[in-house]
Amino acid sequence: MNNNYKVLITDPVDNSCVDILKNEGFTVDMQTGLNEAQVSELIPDYHILIVRSGTQVTEKIIECGIELKIIGRAGTGVDNIDVNAATRKGVIVMNTPGGNTISTAEHAISLLMALARNVPQACASLREGVWDRKTYRGVELVGKTIGIIGIGKVGKEVAVRLQGFGMNVLGFDPLVADDVIAKLNIESVSFEELLRRSDYITLHTPLTDDTRNLFNTQTFQKCKRGVRLVNCARGGIINESELLEALNEGHVEGAALDVFEKEPPPTDHPLLKHPKVVVTPHLGASTVEAQEKVAVQIAHQIADALKERSLIGAVNISAAQFSIREDHKPYLDLAERLGRIAGQIMEGKLKSITFTAGGEGLYGSFDILKSAVLRGVLSPRLDHPVNDVNAPYFARELGIGLSDRKDDYTGNYSQLIAVEYMTDKEKRKIYGTVFGMNAIRIIQVDDYRVEIEPTGAMLFYWNIDRPGMLASVGSALAKANINIAGLSLGRKAIGAEALTIIDLDNDVPHSVINEIAGIDGVINPKLVKV
Repeated sequence: MNNNYKVLITDPVDNSCVDILKNEGFTVDMQTGLNEAQVSELIPDYHILIVRSGTQVTEKIIECGIELKIIGRAGTGVDNIDVNAATRKGVIVMNTPGGNTISTAEHAISLLMALARNVPQACASLREGVWDRKTYRGVELVGKTIGIIGIGKVGKEVAVRLQGFGMNVLGFDPLVADDVIAKLNIESVSFEELLRRSDYITLHTPLTDDTRNLFNTQTFQKCKRGVRLVNCARGGIINESELLEALNEGHVEGAALDVFEKEPPPTDHPLLKHPKVVVTPHLGASTVEAQEKVAVQIAHQIADALKERSLIGAVNISAAQFSIREDHKPYLDLAERLGRIAGQIMEGKLKSITFTAGGEGLYGSFDILKSAVLRGVLSPRLDHPVNDVNAPYFARELGIGLSDRKDDYTGNYSQLIAVEYMTDKEKRKIYGTVFGMNAIRIIQVDDYRVEIEPTGAMLFYWNIDRPGMLASVGSALAKANINIAGLSLGRKAIGAEALTIIDLDNDVPHSVINEIAGIDGVINPKLVKV
């Protein structure tokens, strides 16, 4: 076993991280404030790269890391790391969720109170020699309604504390079951109802394709006039230019932002000096206690992984993947992709998932395949790693019913797997198999027979089966310069509802999805990324 591992740390971390790694026998160098070219030049000599949110770990850096084994982020999320590039290269990506839960929750509440009582503005005014009590008169929190979007670790902690302030707490999370939310004394509501009823809204959700620009002009118009927003989650969830318009129009009374679309934001960013906005430079996790926790956590995780003691905190790989039979690995890939597809096409709040393995040959990897499905469904929606060990736990914690079955009948296929999900709005089932050694395919969705490789960006939509439908959708894609790489059509009967799946060369902007949704006869188009 190689113990002569070299570690490069490119963002400031607590000294405890360095001490632990050195005690494990690793060589540790800390060089902060580097740009992409500088990190790329240094990284070939290192086995481990540790960052926080400052370093953007790009594909170029990863490709230059010829000895790179682990990229560790001392903090929550991995949005500054190209996880796909790391996965392709076989590099483990780790983060440390949970270490900064309390600090982020407390900071969100601090911003909420500062927003309500105009603390920063009054402080700045008084330092300028102005004693102005009237202009900076605030409002109380007691009796007001707070809407929490994302009832994860941080969202739960925020809810508990704000209940102590006498606030009425609403919650929205498409993954968490209503009864789980109710046990926290939170009223579970739809997204639209939360917007309509909330005096304050605080965001605690990951930045995904579904949440990017979640708050925009249309969203603001659905909010109660005079609403105040707090974002300690991720920049990009709020459309900043459209927030500015809503503030100037008076529909949004105030906003408190700890995160921005681009960090650091430009010095002339209009929100930085807006009189109704409170800003901090991404301080949610910046407490002495939190930084020490995540530094210790990432050091132990890296040492344990490299010395084969355990694999914890990895976001793109799990220990079970090393032990699965070689001929089952394509099915492991297929299972996770089917889960990702299910998680992105589903409408409504997820209630249950059923996993089916068809063909006795797969039974030996049954539990691993089932966990891979859960990883696919949950990983894009949770801000912490999901692996084979914790996937069933997270599903139960979220109130998602789990069931499975083994089925010897596989029709025309030697082996297949299926993922069935049920929400409060629909129930669907997706089937897949592997042709040859590793050609993974979707072969059926509900009663629609299809055949397509689940890879990259894909467009799913249901439509009335009549001439010209595909041409209309293709025209919308062509106008946006989006090329079709392949497609599969499934239908039950002439003139009935049909399913179309299109494999695309690049992503589809939301504006194009909206245009396709407006085509007469097209039903519920969904962009899926696998």
